[in-house]
Amino acid sequence: MSTGKIGVTTENIFPVIKKFLYSDNEIFLRELVSNAVDATRKIQTLHSFGEFKGELGSLDVRVKVDKESGTLTISDHGIGMDASDIEKYINQIAFSGAEEFLEKYKDTANSIIGHFGLGFYSAFMVSKKVVIRSLSYKEGAEAVEWSCDGSPEFEMHPTDKSERGTDIILYIDDESKEYLDDNKIEGLLKKYCRFLPVPVVFGNKKEWKDGKYVDTDEDNVVNATEPLWTRKPSDLTDEDYLKFYHELMPGKEDPMFWIHLNVDYPFTLTGVLYFPKVNSNIDLQRNRIQLYCNQVYVTDQVEGVVPEFMTIMQGVIDSPDIPLNVSRSYLQSDRQVKQISSYISKKVAEKLDKLFKADRTEFENKWDDIKIFIEYGMLTDEKFFESAKKFFLLKDVNGKYYSLDEYKKLIEPTQTDKEGTLIYLYTNDASAQYAYIKSTEEKGYSVLVMNGELDDHFMSLLESKDQKLRFVRVDSDIPERLIEKDNNSTSNLSADQTALLQGLFSARLPKNDHTQFIVAVESMGENEAPATLVQNEFTRRMKKMAEQQPGMAFMGQMPDTYQLVVNANQPAVHKLLDRATAKLQNDLNPIISEINTLNESISKIRADKDISDDNRKKVEEDEKKVSDLRKQQEDIVGKYAAEQNVISQIIDLALLQTGLLKGKELSDFISRSISLL
Repeated sequence: MSTGKIGVTTENIFPVIKKFLYSDNEIFLRELVSNAVDATRKIQTLHSFGEFKGELGSLDVRVKVDKESGTLTISDHGIGMDASDIEKYINQIAFSGAEEFLEKYKDTANSIIGHFGLGFYSAFMVSKKVVIRSLSYKEGAEAVEWSCDGSPEFEMHPTDKSERGTDIILYIDDESKEYLDDNKIEGLLKKYCRFLPVPVVFGNKKEWKDGKYVDTDEDNVVNATEPLWTRKPSDLTDEDYLKFYHELMPGKEDPMFWIHLNVDYPFTLTGVLYFPKVNSNIDLQRNRIQLYCNQVYVTDQVEGVVPEFMTIMQGVIDSPDIPLNVSRSYLQSDRQVKQISSYISKKVAEKLDKLFKADRTEFENKWDDIKIFIEYGMLTDEKFFESAKKFFLLKDVNGKYYSLDEYKKLIEPTQTDKEGTLIYLYTNDASAQYAYIKSTEEKGYSVLVMNGELDDHFMSLLESKDQKLRFVRVDSDIPERLIEKDNNSTSNLSADQTALLQGLFSARLPKNDHTQFIVAVESMGENEAPATLVQNEFTRRMKKMAEQQPGMAFMGQMPDTYQLVVNANQPAVHKLLDRATAKLQNDLNPIISEINTLNESISKIRADKDISDDNRKKVEEDEKKVSDLRKQQEDIVGKYAAEQNVISQIIDLALLQTGLLKGKELSDFISRSISLL
């Protein structure tokens, strides 16, 4: 028997391993099983090279729990070790046998898993003692047993072992007894080892018999040694891909389509990514893509490896070229990672473009489900934007789809304003904004449906790419002003008539701290609504975006501002104006005349470059008189307006059209409507 000290640079290596090196103590099982797989793959490689001429025998890895002895054992029939191997690979921490083996057999042994030679020591995260019993494949080798209690001291001596390979026996410590539970171990094996290239056996399969589950004679193999992504796409059917998807994501709907990744230069990358069906409300659930390294599960935190917008996809990617930290738990930032991310983005764009060109109808049928994914990508990845703009679709209120280029050509003749800007009209609620859509379509305009979670951001993105393009919601103005033309109509009323109408309607508008109303007067068609409520596109969009961006909270707290556009040509409004003019002109004309006289005097004095102190004082006095006169004018108009239920009726109709008439105001409107019948 020999004793000695493990070759480390500090006496405190084990506390470091236990507390800091590995992110989660359950990782130990992945590391030990991976080492056993390494050993198995090595003996296969040596046999293929003729360097091992014996019988390979059973090449599986077996995991066994013994509750009585408090042990967990991982056994393989791989390359095995003798005393010199243990001295080299176990007693010298961080000397990786896999690295040395890879260098020698680099052309054929590229699936050897280990990198750092530290995986074995993860056993001490859950063990008070670890024993290695091993017999090397070398002719005449003597079996050896090594043990260590978690201190730098170890013991090693010859032992009896007839079968080639290694047993790692973990004496589970009192704080980790959960790892002696069969269900716990099987769950971890299925999580970390379900696709390892060597069969991993944990006990026997069970069957239901006589009212209970009993063991059969058949091994319980927990992994699939040839997962779908390792096979050639030409050998696979749609059913194969769907079956694999449901194994990964049980209970989920069928994916819309998938991409099989397979590249070997300038890096090695395989995998299958699925496009899940995403709900209309954004469902950016991450951690659905599993990262493997030579079929060993590493993590589902793949930010950086795949572009951010693809984290809503599902599936697996496998690459030995992704740099990991020594625990194989965290990705390290690296130029290679960026290359892999760019490659995946490119392949996804190519797949979508191919689907678009191959079957436009089928692509359109899937569009509403994949739109949010593509928008997210275009918003966050410039290269993806350039690729995706070829197959991005816009949908109009009639359910017809257009590519960006197709739609631009469609609306250029009718929806270009007097400044040469192309106006994209849209609705975010076709039902609530039906009246606006109808009026807009009657003018020969096309209306898009933009009701997605990311549509406001996406519209802003397109506007930033093209200064001659602007999105305008159909309820942001009256149809005549949505697209400004040289021949846009204006009010044919006098300034005094316009002011009187504005005063009448302003007096009856609802008062609300969170909502502001401005009255405008326009001459529209006689058959159009007497008044229309509109909201400025820029302000409305900024407020909505502010709700999603905490840094813009100040914008979200600003009151909503609406413009009530009164139609001067509508018969009811025209009649209202005539009656008010006849009733109020004797009271208002002297006030208006005096206001005009005072304003003329104020303007004349201000036109003088050198205003005397006396004139400055006169201006202040005249402005005070104007303010008082306007207050008198408002009081007269307001008193008259208070008696005109038709004004409230017109206002409420406009509020009702936009969904702003609720509660008591809605009840009052109904009662008033009945009384007017």
